[in-house]
Amino acid sequence: MVVPKDPEEHSNGPQFPWGNSMVVPWLIAFVLLSIFSSLWTDTVVETVSYSEMKRLIESGAVTEAVLAEHAITVTVAGETTDGATQYRAVTPVQPDPGLLESLEAADVEITADAPSGNSLFVLFLPWILILGVYLWLQRRMLGQIGGMGGRGVGSMFSGRFSKPTVSQSRTTFADVAGQEQAKKEVAELVEFLREPERFQKVGATVPRGVLLMGPPGTGKTLLARALAGEADVPFFSTSGSEFIEVFVGVGAGRVRAMFDAARQAAPSVIFIDELDSIGRTRGTGLGGGHDEREQTLNQILAELDGFTGREAVVVLAATNRPDVLDPALLRPGRFDRHVTLNLPDQAARRAILDIHAREMPLANTADLDDIAAGTPGFSGADLKNLLNEAAIMTARRRGDFITADDLQEARDKIILGTVRTLAIQPEERHRLAVHEAGHTAVAHFTPDADPLYKVTIIPRGRSLGGTHMLSREEHHTLPEGYLRAQLAILLAGRAAEKHFLGSVSSGADDDIKRATELARSMVARWGMTEELGPVDLRQSEDHPFLGQSIAQPREHADDTAARVDLAVMSLLKDAEGRAMAILMENEDAVTHLIRELEAREVLEAEEISLCLDAGGKVRPMKPPSDRPCLPATCTSLDDPEQDGNGDPHTV
Repeated sequence: MVVPKDPEEHSNGPQFPWGNSMVVPWLIAFVLLSIFSSLWTDTVVETVSYSEMKRLIESGAVTEAVLAEHAITVTVAGETTDGATQYRAVTPVQPDPGLLESLEAADVEITADAPSGNSLFVLFLPWILILGVYLWLQRRMLGQIGGMGGRGVGSMFSGRFSKPTVSQSRTTFADVAGQEQAKKEVAELVEFLREPERFQKVGATVPRGVLLMGPPGTGKTLLARALAGEADVPFFSTSGSEFIEVFVGVGAGRVRAMFDAARQAAPSVIFIDELDSIGRTRGTGLGGGHDEREQTLNQILAELDGFTGREAVVVLAATNRPDVLDPALLRPGRFDRHVTLNLPDQAARRAILDIHAREMPLANTADLDDIAAGTPGFSGADLKNLLNEAAIMTARRRGDFITADDLQEARDKIILGTVRTLAIQPEERHRLAVHEAGHTAVAHFTPDADPLYKVTIIPRGRSLGGTHMLSREEHHTLPEGYLRAQLAILLAGRAAEKHFLGSVSSGADDDIKRATELARSMVARWGMTEELGPVDLRQSEDHPFLGQSIAQPREHADDTAARVDLAVMSLLKDAEGRAMAILMENEDAVTHLIRELEAREVLEAEEISLCLDAGGKVRPMKPPSDRPCLPATCTSLDDPEQDGNGDPHTV
């Protein structure tokens, strides 16, 4: 029977003459053993002085003598029970003519050894050892580059790049939720992969390249796997960064190997993740047109043009930066079909939660409705992580079912982080309560603001506390009234400190940063000022090494830029004045909210309304329960990671 060989055992380029890394150490040990074994004898040789050696010879006890170039060894009989005993002495440099006469007079059998010369083996042995160690170290180094696993230099161009990706389970469109439009756009490719002859018969050419665009975590890789699984064809998956190595030409070689293997396995699907890592605009940044990244991109373009039209191979690529891609990638005949994957809405989030919770023991599946409604801006990956965190919390408390409290706490943990123990002085605690109460009060009394969810002064993640708001519906456009309300809410914490404490603190650092960015966008991008009007005055948002240009000149005058700054400052001052007016108008209610927040640390939406709608009058509130505090899903002091573009946001 003929046993098939592993395809990696051949065609991997030049190999070293040894396949096992232990050959060199064993070879060195064998050589050393051979050298020392020639010097090892069972007879004990005692070294004596030259004068003692001459006395032994004159006494007549010596039977044999071996004369070497610089030594004499004699054998004395009858001194030990073991038989003969040997003695050795070094002969002097000055010749001793009487030594040979003494040996002949004592009738000693004389044997002379030829002078030892330097053999070729001894001369070349150090160089052989040095060369062997060098080649062994070089092979180990090459085995760690490019994932070769010690199979030789040629495996850099093959290996996983020339074999389909093996998946433990088949992924189909049923495993993809929340992206119905994207699934419709790639569904026709399934029929092409199943029956390419039907399309070729009528001269139809299905798009060879499909570019999946969208924010991270929206399911681009999952959709590509589902396409291959639905058509039941080989799936070649790799990342753009895996084409780049320290050796020049490796990336282009890997591209050729992957496309050749896909053609041989046709019908098949090639998926390149993070295409922007190698597909950026050529001729910019460092390296000119000769760097490895651009050579790899050139090879991809050549391979996309190399399809004959009769090969059932579909190339999919994913990126979240389509703006930096080279225009040659996007022309017809290459990645000419663009599929956009957006963040899921509430109904899509509910469907995604259903898929990820299929094998999870939920106490009540209706709890997923609340989670879907309370996670605007979450991607599919975020929702999967939320369910996993809830399952971990259930396991920690040794529960059998995932409850609503587990889901809510997991949601807060993802947005803010874990509750942390932090020693806060009473003065700082009071200032923190005043700051968060200011955000909460202005959000409560501003009609255009999103509904409040909770407010907390418990440190969590990088925040010391926060006011969390939750939109009732998805925001696809942001009206001017809503944006101005956001500015007032962002600056309300600083205004509260200024009004109730008479001074401000560094806790408003992130609030000021976010408010400034929002106000600048309103002025320079969206034309929401009468002074400047609808003119695009934004600054360049392109990093010079992302692939567009090294330097981009400003397209407006310095005087116009100064007017933009003045308009931004005017918006911010108006927003702070609006927040201050609301706080002064409802001072008693805000004071009551500050006291309750200091006492309870966490206030839910109903408790906030109970404090603020009372007009400052003390109304009975239920005592804190024994449930664990769930700090707000908020940013707060000095958390720069949140934004107000429809996501769960806080101030």
